[in-house]
Amino acid sequence: MLIDFKFSGREVLVIGGGRESYRKILKFLEDGAKVKVVSRTFTDEFKKLQKSGRIELLWGEVKNVHTFIEGLKPKPFLLIAATDDRYLNTELAVKAREAGCMVYAIDNPAISDFTIPAIANLGEVKVAISTSGKSPAMAGIIRRRIEEAIREEDILKIRLLGMMRKTIKEAIPDQRTRKVIIYEILESPEVLMALREGKFDEAYSLAKKIIEDQLGGNLKNNR
Repeated sequence: MLIDFKFSGREVLVIGGGRESYRKILKFLEDGAKVKVVSRTFTDEFKKLQKSGRIELLWGEVKNVHTFIEGLKPKPFLLIAATDDRYLNTELAVKAREAGCMVYAIDNPAISDFTIPAIANLGEVKVAISTSGKSPAMAGIIRRRIEEAIREEDILKIRLLGMMRKTIKEAIPDQRTRKVIIYEILESPEVLMALREGKFDEAYSLAKKIIEDQLGGNLKNNR
């Protein structure tokens, strides 16, 4: 089961400063997480993130897992074990979970509380592809295929309906009727043409007219 969990404002502690760790950190930063990273060394990429105030770097290493986890005050919401030592990652995940943290071991999906899917992220569209940790490479290939299949007009239609959502819900209490009208807007050749030509305001007016024609009256503009 895929869940779009919100990490905004959550404390995330990452152990390990490698390339894979960096890629994962970027995803959590996009979601607004507060990220700290523990490692013996850091690349310039990590240092740039710290310089911009996006992450906090802590130089050091974990010599005793129990002592390290006990010394975390307060405990992070999520601990990511991302060292190049599989045994250490497992031990970190186990002890952190015992301390009440959510855990993710970068090389061990079985012990993690979740897997991180490949994300096709295009404007208002976000599609997650998971292979349950069996083949991240294949998940990446499928992600690229999906990104190629999503068109600019699809994004614009989502944006258009997002702007009209409140208006439609207030004007049309019946869910079935709303669904019919929404599909009429989505399938309208005139609305599509306006979006393709970059005339968003015109597309909005056309969509509004479709609703008004169905209701037999003028709509209140909540835009």
